[in-house]
Amino acid sequence: MSTLASQAISTKRLDLVPLRVEHAPEMATVLSDPALHTFIGGTPDTPQALRSRYQRMTAGSPDPAISWLNWVIRLRDESCLTGTVQATISPSGHGPVAEVAWVVGPPWQGRGIATEAARELVDWLSQQPVHTVIAHIHPEHRASAAVATAAGLTPTDEWHDGEIRWHRTIGR
Repeated sequence: MSTLASQAISTKRLDLVPLRVEHAPEMATVLSDPALHTFIGGTPDTPQALRSRYQRMTAGSPDPAISWLNWVIRLRDESCLTGTVQATISPSGHGPVAEVAWVVGPPWQGRGIATEAARELVDWLSQQPVHTVIAHIHPEHRASAAVATAAGLTPTDEWHDGEIRWHRTIGR
């Protein structure tokens, strides 16, 4: 499998923009609400910490068989960043697997932004050499479960670090 790279993706209302280190200051504000960490743990990153994290992320995986794809979500009408989507592509015995995740800041939640971004990400992944899409979702996180369902993923009976594994086969 060759390494994949994030590409700009547009939806009706959103631009999924490949992550850059320069996004850190605005994203630190978007992700600053401690409530975002209810299900994932931790605390919000400072702009400096987020900048360092984005430097590591944009440098790519040290394993050439794994692709780290990261986007910020820009709400076009408001010309602001609202969250992120990501996919980590890894080899498996059945073909490449994309582990996806999303987060939208509280001021923009409940507006379908995560759903629109996740659907478009999965659609984009279906055009790449990817066989399976998975997500890990806390069993009490109903909003993320709804996003996963809208993106065509279904829950499995598998657990990973206290979260339910969701799955969708997209490749042949």
